[in-house]
Amino acid sequence: MTALLGLLRKETYHILRDKRTLLVIILLPVLQVIIFGYAIRTDVDRVRLAIVDPHPDYATLALRSRFTAAGVFSVVAVESRVDALDALFQRGDAQEAIVFDPDFAEHLARGLPARLMLVTDATEPNTGSAVQAYASAVIEGYERELQSRAPGVRIVPEIRMRFNPTRESSNLFVPGLMAFILTIISSLMTAISLTREKETGSMEALLVSPLRPWQIIVGKVAPYLAVGFVSVVGVIVEARLVFNVPLRGSVALLLAESVLFILVSLSLGILVSARTSSQRVAMMGAMVGTMLPTMLLSGFIFPIESMPQVLQVVSNIVPARWFVFVARSIMLKGVGLEYLWRETLILMAMALVLLTMSTRSFHERLE
Repeated sequence: MTALLGLLRKETYHILRDKRTLLVIILLPVLQVIIFGYAIRTDVDRVRLAIVDPHPDYATLALRSRFTAAGVFSVVAVESRVDALDALFQRGDAQEAIVFDPDFAEHLARGLPARLMLVTDATEPNTGSAVQAYASAVIEGYERELQSRAPGVRIVPEIRMRFNPTRESSNLFVPGLMAFILTIISSLMTAISLTREKETGSMEALLVSPLRPWQIIVGKVAPYLAVGFVSVVGVIVEARLVFNVPLRGSVALLLAESVLFILVSLSLGILVSARTSSQRVAMMGAMVGTMLPTMLLSGFIFPIESMPQVLQVVSNIVPARWFVFVARSIMLKGVGLEYLWRETLILMAMALVLLTMSTRSFHERLE
């Protein structure tokens, strides 16, 4: 019992002495509650709506105004041709589209069924279903209003779900799992591994070697880069063979984007290890700085559009947000670099900045 009490006092002393460990222990539950409380939202808000209205008239304008007044939809484009929708959906600028029949008002006036088409981006099945339900409710409300004045009026919507017509959840989660797995392998494992080297003292041997800091970093993280690449290939194969997730885009582009994301994650792991002195702190820092944001603020599980504005802004600095969008766009939408160049440039900039910061921090630690 005396030995046990002595061990407890020793461990408590180490925790209280290490200010960084103590700070992480205090802040981690607070951050978890705040992020989980605000990020876990199943509500649908700020739906990006595109409208195709070949011949605007009193009926189409009235229905368009009801979508605007619903408080859920935000009109991002009004087009006269349905061909314009492809680019809007592939870039992710539109989640929902309404395509009016050219004779919409005339059919209403003559008591014939007035037709329109609802096109929904179903890459996120739950969000797509909710968006479709909201749009259908607005149309039904307008139809009831017309029927109160002219019984027999009918509006017949045609429903189409794009990119994931069967609304399989695996098509949503499997591409996002790539970001989560790469974060664990690249960031968490790298941070713990490099910190262990410092704890065991083997890092001291590098001080007398002719290697430069960047050479040390390359030697330490190159195996994790290879492991991450193999993991990506494994996830893609498993997604196709086990879950039947479509791969409509370029495999080479997906692999290249994955390598870019691995570099960003490795840089984060190196930066965490350079700023921490123990594996315990490195593990907590990597969880707070990489794993939690990847799970909650990347759109992997919860749609970013439903989060508060503050978290939407914060999500812009989460690398996984951009990679998840790229992976889903390539696999489900089949788009190429012409639609993903902005996200690619953001990941490249993050990799460059984080590699520079981690190399400098590592150099300072070596000195």
